[in-house]
Amino acid sequence: MKSSFRWIIRYCISSLLSLILAQHTWAQQKLSLKQALELAVNNYGSVKAKANYAKASLSSVEQSKRDYLPNLTLSAQQDYGTVNGQNGPLYGFGGFGVSSSGLPLANQNWNAAFGSLYLANVNWEFFAFGKAKERIKVAQEVAERDQMDLQQELFNHQIKVSAAYLNLLAAQKLTLSYKKNLLRADTFRQVVVTRALNGLIAGVDSSLANAEVSNAKIAFTNAKNFEQEQSNQLAQLMGVPPAEFTLDSFFISHVPVGIEQTTDSDVTKHPTLRWYQSRIAVGEEQKKYLKTLYYPSLSLVGVFQTRGSGFHSDYASNQQSYTTNYFDGIRPTRSNYLIGIGLTWNLTQPLRVSKQVKAQSFTNDALTNEFELANQQIHAQLILADTKIENALSNYNEVPTQVKAASDAFLQKSVLYKNGLTNLVDVTQALYALIRAETDRDIAYNNVWQALLYKAAASGDFSLFVDKVTP
Repeated sequence: MKSSFRWIIRYCISSLLSLILAQHTWAQQKLSLKQALELAVNNYGSVKAKANYAKASLSSVEQSKRDYLPNLTLSAQQDYGTVNGQNGPLYGFGGFGVSSSGLPLANQNWNAAFGSLYLANVNWEFFAFGKAKERIKVAQEVAERDQMDLQQELFNHQIKVSAAYLNLLAAQKLTLSYKKNLLRADTFRQVVVTRALNGLIAGVDSSLANAEVSNAKIAFTNAKNFEQEQSNQLAQLMGVPPAEFTLDSFFISHVPVGIEQTTDSDVTKHPTLRWYQSRIAVGEEQKKYLKTLYYPSLSLVGVFQTRGSGFHSDYASNQQSYTTNYFDGIRPTRSNYLIGIGLTWNLTQPLRVSKQVKAQSFTNDALTNEFELANQQIHAQLILADTKIENALSNYNEVPTQVKAASDAFLQKSVLYKNGLTNLVDVTQALYALIRAETDRDIAYNNVWQALLYKAAASGDFSLFVDKVTP
């Protein structure tokens, strides 16, 4: 008993340690963008759902092909009952009528024996003016549509994960800048407090310095909070537990090579447009299938039947000529076969189908309108993407000048203040200018990558972005 209890304790401790290690795995090793994309594609629920929908549609294609096979029915029954007959009309509503066959005798009797029926039936709608072929085509187009939906989901999710990755990287860099700003403010406060205690400056300056430190702490806390939100968002998109991710610093130290060169994108291959086109294709095939319902169907039927009965052949003249023996009643004694060909045509069907065809035509027009709208939006996004890239590169080129000027200004104002040649307000303004410049510097690299990602999303070619990333 004690050994079992110790084993349970060891198991719980081991499980807890495993959970802790899993939570901190990504904090201990660098998470590259390509690793994040791989995790997201393999783990995210909507991607897996779309993949299963696509597999289901492929199975439906095979099922629609097998619908053309003939129906083969085997039937066997063994019964016990009477065979009183009666002249008169009878219709078994809903199949509830008893199909007993026998003599229409003058009086009711309760003679009963065993009987049997064995049946093999083949029914094949072998020609229906293209109904089966169109059903298969509709199923194939549905499978293609679901496959395009999967590709669109993969593409969109890769864009989302990349954007979340860049956002988290920018948030981490901003947090670091605000942390440096807090250290700077605290160091400067110590100088101010020392000078105030020595009577070199007014005591109010130390209060203002304390206020600046508090402001820097609040800014740092807000930056940390934003970083945690972005980290949580990335974890959700990757389908992993939230953690403190260590990301690749490549995106804040390099810009994409050759980004200035505008590439002509073939938007007809855009995953979103291909998905819209597949929806239109499904609608057109459904319309073709509905039109086949105007025409009749030709069927081939074949039946072989054998029966057994405990009533003998002379039962008409001798109502005692029967047996209640089970085996005598179920033994086949009479057989029949039947083969035939039939034509079935509901003459009022075209009146109903014509409205279905018309409704499908309107649906197809609506799908075309949605495709045209998406096409217009994508072309507009492509134009905007080029503008974003141009503006991001312009800001990137201006950042070094801004940071150097702000750093020089802060250094100058700090030295002047220490020598009593300026006031604390000037130093504070210089500090604000410096943190703003450092913030702009932190996001300048990131904005260039974000602009390129936007171009990849608009063009439908994710390789425009991911090929610029080093392994």
